[in-house]
Amino acid sequence: MAKDKGKKKAEDNGKKDRKEKGKKKAAEAEPNATAQNGAEMKANAPAAGGEAKGTSGGAEEPKKDPPKKMSTQEYEKELGKLQIELVKLQEWVKYKALKMVVIFEGRDAAGKGGCISRITECLNPRYCRVVALTAPTERERTQWYFQRYVAHLPAAGEIVLFDRSWYNRAGVERVMGFCTTDEYSEFLRSCPEFERMLVRSGVIVVKYWFSVSDQEQERRFQDRIDDPTKRWKLSPMDLESRARWVEYSKAKDEMFKYTDIKQAPWWVVHSDDKKRARLNCIHHLLSTVPYEDLTPQPIVLPPRQVDGGYVRPPITDQTFVPQIY
Repeated sequence: MAKDKGKKKAEDNGKKDRKEKGKKKAAEAEPNATAQNGAEMKANAPAAGGEAKGTSGGAEEPKKDPPKKMSTQEYEKELGKLQIELVKLQEWVKYKALKMVVIFEGRDAAGKGGCISRITECLNPRYCRVVALTAPTERERTQWYFQRYVAHLPAAGEIVLFDRSWYNRAGVERVMGFCTTDEYSEFLRSCPEFERMLVRSGVIVVKYWFSVSDQEQERRFQDRIDDPTKRWKLSPMDLESRARWVEYSKAKDEMFKYTDIKQAPWWVVHSDDKKRARLNCIHHLLSTVPYEDLTPQPIVLPPRQVDGGYVRPPITDQTFVPQIY
């Protein structure tokens, strides 16, 4: 019995000694760990105007898995629903005599044109039109800068989609040197007031910026090069934009600084995934105007008029398109 008690006491003393040694070792290691964490935090701290590499404490933020690729069937199903709502929106704009301007800006190959095509696909072109102006003529260069765009603004009951707009001055013209510094500075001063004036006059102004990564832009450019039916989309200016990626980034940030106003804010669309970008943009566009369903009631097709003895001329007198297919 005494032997067992002695054995148990020795084991307890051994545990106590190991515990004390562990505390001492941790205390010695703590200053080193603190110094290491401080060095990591300092290394990850943002420089002037920069961003931190990780979260506080030096730990890196876990990377999020990219969303699962949307199937064509799911995309077309959701797009069909949204296009029905777009028809309702257009009918409401006509009924209420609203005036709506939607601006699409962004880098080349960001997906602006594809989104515009899906919006207009089911709408009445008499009341919804796309404006995509070419480079200004010599005469237009002598006009007030906004003058050539004012001519395309909507009347009552119309929706106008600008595939690029007056923001060319803050983007391509600024980066490529097509405008002077004074002209650029004047644009940054006058553009917010111009848009506030539009809003005060009853025009609904919605502005979208399509944001695409440099890797995805490169992939789309290469796809256009490889596809003869898309090669027309590539211009020397598009290729130059790749060489001046950072300059365009600076121009975009400066543009947002001055023109992201409360009356007409910028809405950024992540467009690396074209399908999701189109759906997200259309869904948001529908939310900008409260509307009601004014879909006409189903109609009954009347019977065809009877011939009444009318004899048509011989079919051989007509000239037909050759049936090649």
